Amino acid sequence: MEVDLLQMVENGGCSAKISPRQLEEILKYLPLPDDPDILVNIDTHDDAGVFRVNDTLALVLTTDFFPPVCSDPYEFGQIAAANSISDVYAMGGDPVVALNIMMFPSSKLPMEAYAGILKGGYDKAAEAGVRIIGGHTIDDFPPKYGLAVVGYIHPENIITNAGVRPGDYLVLTKPVGTGIILAGQRLGIALPDDVEEAKRQMKILNRSAAEIMKKYKIRGATDITGFGLAGHAIKMASASGVSLTISMKQVPLIGNTYRLSEDGCIPGAAFRNLDYTGEKTLFASDLDYNLKMIACDAQTSGGLLMSVPEEIVSQLLGDLHASGLADSAIIGRATEKKPKLLQLDN
Repeated sequence: MEVDLLQMVENGGCSAKISPRQLEEILKYLPLPDDPDILVNIDTHDDAGVFRVNDTLALVLTTDFFPPVCSDPYEFGQIAAANSISDVYAMGGDPVVALNIMMFPSSKLPMEAYAGILKGGYDKAAEAGVRIIGGHTIDDFPPKYGLAVVGYIHPENIITNAGVRPGDYLVLTKPVGTGIILAGQRLGIALPDDVEEAKRQMKILNRSAAEIMKKYKIRGATDITGFGLAGHAIKMASASGVSLTISMKQVPLIGNTYRLSEDGCIPGAAFRNLDYTGEKTLFASDLDYNLKMIACDAQTSGGLLMSVPEEIVSQLLGDLHASGLADSAIIGRATEKKPKLLQLDN
């Protein structure tokens, strides 16, 4: 029986996440434990939590799951797993073990689809060197899948979104546009080659980028997912006490992302992200509207955004390209803190 998971969802992938504004309101009610061994918590809205076990070992803990972002169960499992594991990479950690998180409508989907999702997640986790050792399922509609992941890191080598310093260059390791292209797929206006490229990018682990960050002792990074490039850049700037300037014409795009935006294919998540970023962002007077909305496009399993000192940025970028991340690019720079946390230029 052939299954098309996209027929069961309105918003898939990280486009299904609640808005960053709503998340900030919710987190106000979450009590924070006072424990010196908690090295990273939700204070800076970082990618994962970090708990110190001893002087040489800390645990990186994260979880992520979402509804289908593609039609094929196996591919959905691969993408969801890559996205979940990414948070550990963004912190500079080594992912080790994981648990499945599975919401599956048993009366609406055949068990073969369930098995395909789990197999996709297992294979992508195995590629990352992660052992899936269990999990939890509930009967729920629409289907959702992801992982709870634990990684290792040395307490002195943690990379956080608070590590940006004025003068650092901003390097992005994957192109953006997954939200717009997948919305175009649902409308039947996205080119098949663009859809395939978007899926390929979402399946790429951020492992190589993380290894290069560790090689160059990078201290500031985040991954780009549901809040879009602009939203995650603002979180990074706020946590670091700096402002960021991004040149949107330097941001790599997947396929015909710009043309789809120009044709009006802008998902609702982009407008929710714009509602959050607008008051914190200085938009250049000549900024192209489509590039503005692309900056807010919710990404699924996006790349890493890292802050890189000027003296090593050329070498680091060369290593990223040599590792196969050919779209990696310098897209901006950090400055001393200004009235606005983010400036978007053409």
